[in-house]
Amino acid sequence: MDNPLSFRILEDVARDLSGEVVSFPTFLDITFQVRAALKNPNLTVDQLAKLVGAEPMMSAKVIRMSNSVAMNPSGRAIADVKSAISRVGMEAVRSVSFAVAMEQVLGSKKMAAFEGLSHRLWEHSMHVAALCRVLAKKMARINPDEAMFAGLVHDIGVFYLLSRAANFPELIENKAELHQLLVEWHDNIGHALLAAMGLGEDVLVAVQEHEIERPVSEVKTLADVLFVANKLANTLGGWRDPAFGETVVDLASLAGVLDAEAIKTLLFESEEEVQSLKAALTG
Repeated sequence: MDNPLSFRILEDVARDLSGEVVSFPTFLDITFQVRAALKNPNLTVDQLAKLVGAEPMMSAKVIRMSNSVAMNPSGRAIADVKSAISRVGMEAVRSVSFAVAMEQVLGSKKMAAFEGLSHRLWEHSMHVAALCRVLAKKMARINPDEAMFAGLVHDIGVFYLLSRAANFPELIENKAELHQLLVEWHDNIGHALLAAMGLGEDVLVAVQEHEIERPVSEVKTLADVLFVANKLANTLGGWRDPAFGETVVDLASLAGVLDAEAIKTLLFESEEEVQSLKAALTG
């Protein structure tokens, strides 16, 4: 990469993420509030419901998620925040808080220049998150809600870089250079940002390695789940611009756990749950 603008952004990001105090993007404020609350081992549903209830968009999403096919197989509707949290669990609220933050980003004026890309990115993130939850339940013995959160944040480095690139008009105009910057650096920067946020090592490893090509012989860890979910979601559409590189997805690395028929069956059987989770997390 020989564009001085890209180096300026990367140097700026490196200074920020290597310092003692990280200047987090304001869109993460609500995610931090929820994260801080969830760190309290004595947190009650009532206390979390009070925090969630103070944010109308977040309240609506939590209730919507509690009534989704994925979370409500009985079909019994819920209309209040406390009951919704009791059904989805406290951990799932983390994902909802991040979804609210992302919608704030997508609606901001500074991201208007990246409208098409940012919406493709968020659509992809939601799809990966929903597939992570499905795979965690069907193929791995890990917390489905933790897997869903990892899926949502796995490309946070792209969002973060876009928020920085918005301050450089020349880079906004140079779409090829911007695309290269995002592709080459989003995973490491996402890892550094999430590390500064204090996320667990399993999430950090999964995010940093979600695009490292490798054969998968079993779906056991969070990194396995995220890698497979990202692959499958990319077959249906990713955030990369086909004008700047190959977008065909090679599924050969999944042959050890899923053949073509198994992939087709998994996607078909999980479609309703995936769509219901995506609907709960968006608009």
